[in-house]
Amino acid sequence: MVEGIRDFSRRQFVGSLAVGAGALVAGQTVSASAASSSRSFKGSDIVELGKTGIKASRLAQGTGYNGYNRSSAHTRAGKAAFDKLMRYSLDQGVNFIDMADLYGSHPFVRDVVKSLPREKYVLLTKIWPRKADWVTPSGGAKEEIDRFPKELDAEMIDVCLIHCMTNDKWPTEFARIREELSSLKEKDVVRAVGVSCHDFGALKVAAEHPWVEVIFARINHKGGKEFACDASVEEVSETLRVARRNGKCVVGMKIFGAGKLVKPEEKQASLDYVFKNDLVDAVTIGMLKVEEVDDTLKHMAAVTG
Repeated sequence: MVEGIRDFSRRQFVGSLAVGAGALVAGQTVSASAASSSRSFKGSDIVELGKTGIKASRLAQGTGYNGYNRSSAHTRAGKAAFDKLMRYSLDQGVNFIDMADLYGSHPFVRDVVKSLPREKYVLLTKIWPRKADWVTPSGGAKEEIDRFPKELDAEMIDVCLIHCMTNDKWPTEFARIREELSSLKEKDVVRAVGVSCHDFGALKVAAEHPWVEVIFARINHKGGKEFACDASVEEVSETLRVARRNGKCVVGMKIFGAGKLVKPEEKQASLDYVFKNDLVDAVTIGMLKVEEVDDTLKHMAAVTG
């Protein structure tokens, strides 16, 4: 699926990577507050993720397009294609890697980053909390987080989210997961915690809840169910402003409407909207081809004003 990729130069790759995971950065670091003054919205900009102390590229490489049953379009493309795509994104300075147990992407990512210094990339993954054909959750987080680092060959996960919150009762429903994630955070196994939201009620609770540090939120300039958002663009935007005021890191997803906003002008309008309105710290996009990586970076660099 990935064709025409240029030869990968390890020297260029290591030299071009911005430092993640809270280390000092030799290149440009842009805090969330500084973004408004600098007006730089490049995908390779290193930004602070809320108040977590973690620094990552403004663009995250998603690994879960059409993800289900521990597979995704990324993993189904095969190891060689996955490796080339991920290495290309990293080579462009996109060091924020978005994974989930649902996607089955942990071992694929492990093989890409295994030879790199740990500070050169930021790992985000998600716990699926509901029983399904492919998984029987423990009901907490310790069992999963014992498995995830082994799959990733990493002692520490930067961000772990509870995946796909679908109602406003999630803090109670998944209280044990929250408690165990907090315990793991105290032991420096996980650096930051939060939720990904697929419901407006869930999002509103996340924006205010003191436990939440990182929110994955569905947002684009169109809004509404038709474009894979949880409410109107005005309602979601105001909720994200609340979250940001409360110090939460917001990572925007479905920026291109789950594949419904694919014209160049639509992509640009959506990126312009989320960044110019300071709704997000970063965005995650499930780019499948190196051409899509280049295209996304081009559009992000064009966000001005």
